[in-house]
Formats: sequence, C-alpha cells, structure tokens
Amino acid sequence: MHPERNIDIELRLLIEAIYLKYSYDFRDYSGASIKRRVNHALRQFDCNTVSALQERVLHDPAAFLQLLQFLTIPVSEMFRDPSHFLAIRREVVPVLRTYPSLKIWIAGCSTGEEVYSMAILLREEGLLDRTIIYATDINPTSLDKAKQGIFSMESVRAYTENYQKAGGQRSFSDYYTSAYEYAIFDKTLRENVTFADHSLATDSVFSETQLISCRNVLIYFNKKLQDRAFGLFHESLCHRGFLVLGSKETLDFSGYSGDFEPLVKQERIYRKS
Repeated sequence: MHPERNIDIELRLLIEAIYLKYSYDFRDYSGASIKRRVNHALRQFDCNTVSALQERVLHDPAAFLQLLQFLTIPVSEMFRDPSHFLAIRREVVPVLRTYPSLKIWIAGCSTGEEVYSMAILLREEGLLDRTIIYATDINPTSLDKAKQGIFSMESVRAYTENYQKAGGQRSFSDYYTSAYEYAIFDKTLRENVTFADHSLATDSVFSETQLISCRNVLIYFNKKLQDRAFGLFHESLCHRGFLVLGSKETLDFSGYSGDFEPLVKQERIYRKS
C-alpha cells in the first residue's frame, strides 16, 4: 500500500479516536488542513507515525490538550482587517443603536483579540453597557488566555496601527496598562463577556443575537461543516441580524446563500434576509 494511503487511514483513525475519547469533532474539518497540522505536531511530539501520536493522546489527556493547540491554531490580532471594523462602525452600528439591549456572539474567539476589539468599538459607540457578548471557542487554553486579556507589547504596537485605521476614537493606550513587556487590558471591557467552550461541529445555538462574528474559522471546515455552522448562525440571529465573516470566507456557495443578503460584500458583512 502507498505510504500516503497509510497516512490518510491513520489520520482518519486519529480524528475518530479523538471524537470517541474526548468528544472533540474534527471529522468535517478540511483534510489538507488537518494533515498539515498533525504533521507539524508529529515533530513536536517526537512521534514517527500518526498511530504513535494516537496512542499517546488516547492514554494521556494532557497530551491531547497539547495536540489541541496544533489542531485549532490560535492565531489572531486585534482589529484585523481594519477596513472591516470601519465598515461595522459605519454600516452596522447605526442599526445596533436601535435595540434597547444587544447580544453578540463571537464564534471561534481564539485568544480573545476579536473580543477586545469588538468591546472597544462598542464602548466608543456607547453600546457596550447594554451588550452581552458570548465569546466561544473549542480550545480551553485559548479561552483562559482570552479571559486574562494580557498580550505582548510587541503585538500591541501592531494592534495600535490597526485600531487607528479602524476608526479608533482615542489613544489605544487608554485601554491597557503596560507591565514587563505585556499589556494588561482594562477588565471592564470584559465585564459583559461570557467566555464559553462551544463547538460549531457539535453544539447548538445562542438565540436572538443581533450580530455574529465568525472570522477565519470556516476556512478550516469542509462544506458540510460550513453549512452546519451557517445553519446555527441563521437560527441564532434575530430578524435582520448581522453575520460577519473573515476576508477569505463567503456564503455564496453554501446552502444558506439565499437566507442572507450582502450588506458590505467586500468586507464579508451580511444581513439575515
């Protein structure tokens, strides 16, 4: 049998084993993406085969949590794609102002950069105090980091430029205090944030939300899982609610393309039909 065929079989067995043992469902993630991540993990775990890695994670929950860092790739930045946040300020915020209270779901929040970006934007627009933000991810280590709100000063220097381009109204340094090369973000930004473990592959909806942000997550899903996620978002959103996606993501070829209309298509901002 061809070695590549062996690897594909081993990968399927690993993903199935993870689902059966830990209830984390990667079965409908992009095959190429999972293979790339597992190959990277093999080197870090010093395993020669995927089967050896499977044996390790099945018998050692701590090893599985380590592997989860590779499978979920917690990479983000504050005010990523500043024009996207500028479009939210200009096109979405005026509608959000019409609601007496708001619920926003940030799906796949990673280590929290998107959460703090949204909280800062809402504070500047006078909406944070009447907003509940659900920040969800499948990676508990990422969620713990998000709850802390501590980022390296080196990263924050890059975020500052993003913030300014995104229509920031203050000095970005107003939102954090610096200590030992780290920026500690104002804890009042997360007072209305509920951080929760949630999988788009297996879990259900957050009902009656006005805005859902799921950026740079769906690119790692196959079409079946993308459609499941879009179904969750459609069910979760209130009448005429907003869905925002990442720059490489689109509703165009999904089973839900007819259920949303583009508001600012180039920024992947959609509105429930």
